[in-house]
Amino acid sequence: MNAIIIFFAILLISISAYAQPTNNVASSEKPSSDTTEVTKEPAGKSGKVVVPPEKLRPIVIPITQSEILIDGRLDEPAWQTAAVFKDFYQTSPGDNTKPSRPTEAYVFYDEKHLYIGFKCWDERDKIRATVAKRDNVFGEDNVRVWLDTFNDQRRAYVLGFNPLGIQQDGIYTEGQGADFSVDIVMESKGVIEDWGWSVEVKIPFKSLRYTAGEGKLWGFNVARNIDRFNDEFNQWLPDDRDVSGFLIKHGKITGLDEIKYERTLEIVPSVTISQSGRRTRTIPRYQLTPGAVDPGRFVNEAVKPEFGLTMKYTLSPNITLDAAINPDFAEIEADAPVVTANQRFPIFFQEKRPFFLEGQEIFSSPLRVFYSRTIVDPDAAVKLTGKVGKTSFGFLAASDKAPGNYDEDDRNDPSVRPRVDEFLDKNAMFGVLRLKRDFGKENNIGFFATYRSFPEQKNTLASVDGRIKLNAKTTTTFQLVGTHSKRCFFETAFDANADTTQAQRNREICGGGTFGGVTQLGSPFNQYRVGNGIGYYANLDYSTDRHGYFIEVGGQSKDYRADSGFTRRTNTNFAFFFNRFSTKSEPKAAIIRASWAQFSGIDYDWSGRLQRFRAGTNVNLSLQRNTYVFLESAIVYDKLYEEEFGLKRLPTRPQGAFLGDPTRATWQQVVSGNINQTPHKRFNYGMFVGFINNAFDFDFGSSGPLNPGPGQQFDAEVWGEVKPTDPLRISLSYRKSRLVRNDNKRRAFDADIVSLRSTYQFSRFLFARMRLDYNSTRNNYAGQALFGWNPNPGTAFYVGYNDDFNYSGHSPFTGQFEPGFQRNGRTFFIRMSYLFRKSI
Repeated sequence: MNAIIIFFAILLISISAYAQPTNNVASSEKPSSDTTEVTKEPAGKSGKVVVPPEKLRPIVIPITQSEILIDGRLDEPAWQTAAVFKDFYQTSPGDNTKPSRPTEAYVFYDEKHLYIGFKCWDERDKIRATVAKRDNVFGEDNVRVWLDTFNDQRRAYVLGFNPLGIQQDGIYTEGQGADFSVDIVMESKGVIEDWGWSVEVKIPFKSLRYTAGEGKLWGFNVARNIDRFNDEFNQWLPDDRDVSGFLIKHGKITGLDEIKYERTLEIVPSVTISQSGRRTRTIPRYQLTPGAVDPGRFVNEAVKPEFGLTMKYTLSPNITLDAAINPDFAEIEADAPVVTANQRFPIFFQEKRPFFLEGQEIFSSPLRVFYSRTIVDPDAAVKLTGKVGKTSFGFLAASDKAPGNYDEDDRNDPSVRPRVDEFLDKNAMFGVLRLKRDFGKENNIGFFATYRSFPEQKNTLASVDGRIKLNAKTTTTFQLVGTHSKRCFFETAFDANADTTQAQRNREICGGGTFGGVTQLGSPFNQYRVGNGIGYYANLDYSTDRHGYFIEVGGQSKDYRADSGFTRRTNTNFAFFFNRFSTKSEPKAAIIRASWAQFSGIDYDWSGRLQRFRAGTNVNLSLQRNTYVFLESAIVYDKLYEEEFGLKRLPTRPQGAFLGDPTRATWQQVVSGNINQTPHKRFNYGMFVGFINNAFDFDFGSSGPLNPGPGQQFDAEVWGEVKPTDPLRISLSYRKSRLVRNDNKRRAFDADIVSLRSTYQFSRFLFARMRLDYNSTRNNYAGQALFGWNPNPGTAFYVGYNDDFNYSGHSPFTGQFEPGFQRNGRTFFIRMSYLFRKSI
C-alpha cells in the first residue's frame, strides 16, 4: 500500500511540473499559400463539420514523364505540376482548429509509380527525428498518407515517414485500427533544413493492391504529426468527432488512368547457417527417481544449414498468390518477456513472420477463429488473397511439422514412446477459407472456414460474421461460429473404472490420466470422442466527441474448439457494458481533455453458474507535454469450480482437483494507475502500479490437489527510453508482480522481469542491437546480440548470437536448486535472404 501512495504522489508532482502549455510559435518561412489560416469554418453550431467544396470534389492527379531523383528536396520541375493538398486542420488535440505549423503535400504519378512529397515548416532545432529502424518512428514528428485503393472505405494503406524519410507502413482496417507489421517495397528520403523539413516518396504501383481502370476513384488523406505540441495531428480534411469511422471522412483522388499494369513475380531465397549447443539429460527421464540429482551435460551440435524459398505472384492488381517451401521463419526479434506465474489462460502473442503478415487483415475476426501462430514450423504453405468487386477473399493451406517433432527424451523414453509412435514425425495439415462481401456504404458480411488435422485428431470450423453501420454514430459487429471436432477433450467427469475400454483408448491416443492405477489428482482424463460446439459474439458501439458507450456479449460452449485459432476459455458466456463521458478538447489548458468511464460485466457458464462479476470506473487525462494519466478502481467477484482445473469429484471418486471445498469465491478490490510522458525528444518514460485485494492464487505447480486461495497482489512496472544521439536508442523496463496469500502469509509467487534493449542505427538500413532479459522466477537470463542489414522487405543479412542461462536457479530436469552458472542453450547464426523482383 505504501508503494501505491508513493506512486500517486509522484503522479501529482509530474502533473504539476508539466501542466504548463509550451506551444510557443517562432518565425519560419511561409509556404506559397498561407496555410496557417483555416480558410473555411470547420464546424457550425449544429456540431456538423463543413468541408470546403473544393475538398469534396475528387482531386485529379496529374501524370508526368520526368525522371525524379528521390533526395527529399522536391526541386524537380514535376513537383510544380503536382496536385497540391494544403489548408490543413488540427484535429487533435484541437477540434478542427488552426495548425501550429503549416504543411503542404504534393502528388503526381507516372506509368509505374506514385510520387508523394511533403513540405513541413518548422524550427530546425525543435524537429524530433532520429535514424530509426523501419516502423519505429512513433514518438517523433512524421507525415502520413492513406490510400484507399479499392475506394471501399473499409481498408487502406497507411504510410508514414519521419523527417529523415524513415518508413512506417501498414494497413488500416475500419473498426480495427492500423497494423504496422506489413511492409511494402517503396523508396523515400527526407531532409531537414533551416525552414523545416521535406520528404519525397516513390511508391511502385506493383507494391500495391488496387482496382485499375479509367475514372477509378481512390480514397485519400494526408496528415502531419508534430510530437512536441502534445502529439498534434493535422489533417488535410477536417474530422467530425460526432461521426464514427475514419476512412469515410477521407477525400478522393482520380486521374490514375495511365497506370501500366505489371504482373510481378517476387522470389526470396533464404539460407540460415546455425550452430547450437544445448543442455541435455545425463539420466534418462524414465530412470529418474525422486530426489535424484541430474546435473545434465552440454552438447555442441553440428553446424546446420537451412534453405528456404518464398514466392509472391500478382495475378492481377487486386489478386496475389503467395507460396513458401521450407520457409525460414527464424524470429530475429524475440517475443517480449511476460509474467507467466499464476496465469490461468493462454497468452496471445503477435504474429511477426512475413509470410503470414501479407493480407492478414482479411483473416481477422472478433473471435480469432484463425491464429497463424498455431502453424508453428511449416514445411510448405500457400496463400491466395485479393478483392474482386465487392468481395474480398483469402485462402491458406499449410503443412506443419512441429506437432510430430518430439525431442530425444520422448523418443528414447519407453514410457512415452509407445504413446507417440503414431504421431512421430507426422505433420498437421491446415486449411483456411475466408470470404467477405461489402454492401451499402460501410457494411460487410463474411464467411470463415478452417480445418486442421493430425493423426486421430480433426477439427472443422465454420463461421458467419459481419459489421453494420446503423447510423453516423453507431456500429454493430457480430459473429456466429460452429465447430466439429474428433479429438481429445478436457473431460472432467469421466470415470476410468466405469469404462475401461475408453480409458485405454484415452491413454493410447491422448496420453492423459492413468489406467488401472491411482489417478493423479488435479489432472483430468482427456477423452477421445466427437464434440460439437458453438461460439458467438456481438457488440453495439456508439461514439461521439463527448459521449460514447459500448455493449458486447459473447461466449463459447464446452466443446467449442478452434484448433486453428486462439481461444482463452470455453464453457463461458459474458456480457460487458462501457459508458464514457469526455470534456471538450482545450489544447492550451493544463488538462487538455478528460474522460470518465463506468463499466460492468458478468461471466457465467453454460449451465448458468456465475463465474465472474466486475464493476468499476476510470479516468483518462490528457495533459501538456505529451502526458497521459489513467486511473481505475473496480470491485470483482470471482468464483472457481474445481472441474475447470482438473477432475470433478464423483460418488465413485470423492477426491477432485481441489483440496477441500470444490468451489472457491472471493470479493476483490482493484485499484491501478499509470502515466506515460514524452517531455523531451531525447527521452520518454512511463510507470504503472496496481493492487488487488483478495486476488486468487491458483496454486499451480503442485503435484497434489490444488488449494486456490485469496491473497494480496501487487503489480508495478517502470519503463523508459533514452536517445542520447540520433542513431542510438536505449530502453529499460522493470516489471514486478507478487502475491502473498492471506491464510499462511506465504508468497505464492514473486516475479521480477527486467528487459534491457539498445540499438545503434549506423544508417537507415544498417544496425546493431543487443538485448538482455532477466526473469527471477527461474533466475533465468536470455540475451541476444544482432548485427543486421535490411535495405528493403525481403533482402536482409543478419549475424546473431542467442544465449540462455540460469544463475543459482533450478534444474529444468529435476526442479532442484542449482548454485552458480548453468547454460541452458546458445545459438550462433547467419541468415541471408535476397528479393528478386521481376515484372512479367
